[in-house]
Amino acid sequence: MQTVFFDWMAEYKFNLATTFVILAIYLVFRFIAGPRIRKQAAQGRLKDDAISKALSTLNILLGIGALSSSLIVWGFDFKGLLTLSASILAVTGVALFAGWSILSNVTAFFLLLAHTSYRRGNFIRIIDADNYIEGYISEINLFNTKLISEDREVIIYPNNLLLSRPTLVNPRDRLQGVGKLTMMVADKAK
Repeated sequence: MQTVFFDWMAEYKFNLATTFVILAIYLVFRFIAGPRIRKQAAQGRLKDDAISKALSTLNILLGIGALSSSLIVWGFDFKGLLTLSASILAVTGVALFAGWSILSNVTAFFLLLAHTSYRRGNFIRIIDADNYIEGYISEINLFNTKLISEDREVIIYPNNLLLSRPTLVNPRDRLQGVGKLTMMVADKAK
């Protein structure tokens, strides 16, 4: 029985060595990226829940990359892998470029983690055409950001829209929470 095992190891020593290298690279990336995400989240004063979601998503993506690489080493069917790769690229493209995609909100979540202006407790005004929404950043979640207006109204705003709209961070004048900019400009002109 032992000779069969050792014969198998001798036959597949390149595959085994490459798999161990892939595993080592996976662990190195995991232990380098994890503390960096924690540091960025701490600077942004995010809640532990947001940090754990970011780390979980990172671990899943790194695991998929390591597993895919290992499958290539062990001779996984390239036709199936090509289909899988094309699907992953299509989903990633949708995540990065589609306006209302759920995946674009997840991608925007990671960008918000690294952006120092979007910290918990900052007062922001989001300008959408001639409308605005303003409030304090309460939470940054995987899909949306929770704002609390000065009237204690809770506003849930999608992460991808938060990144794609002009935003004033800690503006001098506070308005009403939600409204039209044309009314505000007309009042100030008088």
